[in-house]
Amino acid sequence: GERSVLLLDTLDVSAYSDAPLTDADRVAPLRPANAAYVIYTSGSTGRPKGVAVAHRSVVNQIGWVAGEYSVDASDVVLWKTPTTFDVSVWELFTVTGLGGRLVIAAPDGHRDPAYLVRVIEEQSVTLTSFVPSMLSVFVGEFGVGACSSLRAVFVAGEALSGQTVSQFRARNGAEIHNLYGPTEFTVHAVAGPAPEVLDAFVPIGAPVYNSRAYVLDARLQPVPDGAAGELYMAGVQVARGYFGRPDLSAERFVADPFDPAGGRLYRTGDLVRWATDASGAGVIEYLGRTDFQVKLRGQRIELGEIEAALLAQEQVGQAVVLVRADDLGDRLVAYVVPSAPGTDIDVDALRAAVKSLLPTYMVPESVMALDAFPLNVSGKLDRKALPEPVFAVAVFRAPTTPIEQLVAGVFAEVLGFGANEATGEESRRVGLDDDFFALGGNSLLATQVTSRLGAMLDAAVPVRVLFEAPTVERLAVAVESHTGTTRVALEARPRPERVPLSLAQQRMWFLNR
Repeated sequence: GERSVLLLDTLDVSAYSDAPLTDADRVAPLRPANAAYVIYTSGSTGRPKGVAVAHRSVVNQIGWVAGEYSVDASDVVLWKTPTTFDVSVWELFTVTGLGGRLVIAAPDGHRDPAYLVRVIEEQSVTLTSFVPSMLSVFVGEFGVGACSSLRAVFVAGEALSGQTVSQFRARNGAEIHNLYGPTEFTVHAVAGPAPEVLDAFVPIGAPVYNSRAYVLDARLQPVPDGAAGELYMAGVQVARGYFGRPDLSAERFVADPFDPAGGRLYRTGDLVRWATDASGAGVIEYLGRTDFQVKLRGQRIELGEIEAALLAQEQVGQAVVLVRADDLGDRLVAYVVPSAPGTDIDVDALRAAVKSLLPTYMVPESVMALDAFPLNVSGKLDRKALPEPVFAVAVFRAPTTPIEQLVAGVFAEVLGFGANEATGEESRRVGLDDDFFALGGNSLLATQVTSRLGAMLDAAVPVRVLFEAPTVERLAVAVESHTGTTRVALEARPRPERVPLSLAQQRMWFLNR
């Protein structure tokens, strides 16, 4: 069928040839086992790992999505996932290979739930995907009957709660499918529809086409149904390995003892168990990680890579990174000891240096400098004795203009700095120099800030504005410039009846893409 791609931003392709590729353009024969792409994931040694994925693996994944969900030329897919995240593979190639329509989201559009609602409705999108935390935010942006063009929503990247599914179903009739897959197994490895009767967390389903899942113990022996074990995946979607890293490949890509033909297993590092769904079919339930790799806001992170970036700085002698949880969600917190005893660490300079080495979602939200790390009786680091993180508050300068007061109020509301019931005083004042992220904000809370400001100003405020101008004073100037809102006009504008809910009022997982 005829293919069409809708570009929301203009893309000049006039400099590229549209002539078909021939063997003369290739330096070697093209085979299904050849690498289609290399995508990088976090590495525990401080060096990112490049996962080499074969053409046949991609073809199998796309064939499974198309067949399992009956995708055809009538479908409209929203491509909103950055290409650094492998979920983008199915979004980009499935519908275009079948003659359907691909809608390309604007830059940073995946962070803005109000924008996503608008695009889905305007472009009649039928298929899209979310991580669970972002789905929860998205659901809060539309009422019953909105986004009615959707027929299926794929959810992957984090544990999916039954509460999130119930909230979505109360507003939209699209099917919810829970999917799971490491980059080393080419996007999605197992999947299944969310059941009608929901538990705390939704099972991740059963293997995709031409794939096998094993739940094994430390001796690579299958564990009984219902018992916890490590998930190993086998089949055509197993990646070629880590590009240029045979040592790391040998750790994770192991011989398959259940395959007479001598295939390979991918050791996921995820703890799971086999269960039975309402129909009697076997499904897999996700329980957590088996190592120091963590899942934060939909991204797999090796904490060792962040520690290596910290230790690369001359002023740091020791470093450890943990994920800490509080009322606003999970946060990356770094603890550092100076290389020269008795000296001070420039925390701001340290965070800036790490930010130049790592993607934003891997930069610690708080860095705590200690004179020494606490040790247990055996002389090892006592992680439980590390102090709780402290998020910095700048010397207070009171907001003066209406728009500065508006921004400060939204910061306080989203971050949960509410009034003390006994005294009526604010638990923490937000001033002109306070940085949203230094106060404990993150990328998902940032979407709430811009959504609230947009509702109050009756104008679109892209989330990237907050990332570029994270203090109250700078954001007030940026919002005023971006929206064209004047201080006089703001004073005359009434507060809207409906303001998007603050994430501080919800308990959920968080995503930074």
